[in-house]
Amino acid sequence: MSVQHYQASQFKRQASDALADQQLRQNFRGAMDYLQKKRKDAFSDEDELAQLRLHAENIRQRCLSKLPQLLEQLEQNCQANGIQVHWAEDANQAQQLIAELIQQAGGKKVVKGKSMVTEEIELNHHLESLGIECVESDMGEYIVQLAEETPSHIIMPAIHKNKQQVADLFLEHIKDFNYTLSVDKLIQTGREALRNKFKQADVGISGVNFAVAETGTLCLVENEGNGRMTTTVPPLHIAVTGIEKVVEYLSDVPPLFSILTRSATGQHITTYFNMISGPRRSPERDGPQQVHLVLLDNGRSQAYADDALRKTLQCIRCGACMNHCPVYTRVGGHAYGTTYPGPIGKIISPHLQGLEQTSDLVTASSLCGACEEVCPVNIPIPSLLQRLRHDVKMPAESATSSLKGQASAASFSEHNAWRFWAWLSTHPKIYHLATRMVLTLARFIPLPMGAWTRCRSKPELASQSFHQQMKQRANKGASL
Repeated sequence: MSVQHYQASQFKRQASDALADQQLRQNFRGAMDYLQKKRKDAFSDEDELAQLRLHAENIRQRCLSKLPQLLEQLEQNCQANGIQVHWAEDANQAQQLIAELIQQAGGKKVVKGKSMVTEEIELNHHLESLGIECVESDMGEYIVQLAEETPSHIIMPAIHKNKQQVADLFLEHIKDFNYTLSVDKLIQTGREALRNKFKQADVGISGVNFAVAETGTLCLVENEGNGRMTTTVPPLHIAVTGIEKVVEYLSDVPPLFSILTRSATGQHITTYFNMISGPRRSPERDGPQQVHLVLLDNGRSQAYADDALRKTLQCIRCGACMNHCPVYTRVGGHAYGTTYPGPIGKIISPHLQGLEQTSDLVTASSLCGACEEVCPVNIPIPSLLQRLRHDVKMPAESATSSLKGQASAASFSEHNAWRFWAWLSTHPKIYHLATRMVLTLARFIPLPMGAWTRCRSKPELASQSFHQQMKQRANKGASL
């Protein structure tokens, strides 16, 4: 589904459909339990975790505080290394820039490593519309591409599928596939199908995990080797990243890398860590002849301008918040209808698409705090969600930011109801009188109570219990 055409009302319907899909629930339950255990085992020393989180948070906040200067320094050092730098204000501009670079090189075949930013700008669809073949080289991305779906997780795109669903998909799309449910054989089948794509590709497109301003180096974290193939085999390499991925020093990378991999997959280190500092140089025999870096804004500068919302940009895309979220782990990523699902998606998507299209997402949280508890860079996701809920619900005159869609879900009656509640809460005598009246009338509340009692009990028993407790306290006070 195209994220550009997402409407807020779709989330409730899609979440309901996901909850009714028993196979999907089973797939996610197994995957989430596994990832939670892996992360817990990777951080067996709680003191080390606390220190590393604080260190990583300080690095991200320091780099974000200097973001404009660091971006200029990154551009200067990348160009000195032979990397050509381009700036894109929004998704359309990024699409056009990348398409022009490919067309200028005469490219017709593209292999693409895993990159959520290219998903954000819907690059595959744009290139296909221009007659340019674009194949995902990450195994998870390759699977969802064959299924004509979008990633359901930022780290494991095909986490919503089990091995039988993948085998059925390969049987439909891969010629001469010998049907098997062996995970190792399925992975090998996918690798063999992709091998020739690397050889035939004119262009390789990748994301960037960290862009180092000090040295003009692009760092890429991966496990499969497809990222290394994508960035070295084709003659043209185009790296695409959001402007927030820049770090100040090369020494900032190791602590971020350490906490990223352990938070994401429970690994102390990934199989491959690529550092790209320019195109092929004489007498080197491999590597691309040209390297381009596209720096994308697409709403990030809007978040940067607000001191509170700026913390959203600290994210290093580990996915830990999704793996521990009681909402995401039950409905999966596709229910959100946005590029970035889960807790982090709820605070990122409003900047990318506007609050009018994501108003349901900012309320799709129990505010239990599990996301903040596991975030490796201490992003206060619950408090940011509360801030966005305020912005989407409050009247325009109470606006606290310049987010697109401010007050798009504002309700005059709801606003007045909360104003009345605020007034009632500051007048104790009237509040207690109203409470007694409600408790007296509770027995007349009908059952069922529409949507309220679909997932809750009628509050009659609770009110009676409360009423009894109040009487007991009153009697105890009288006896004293």
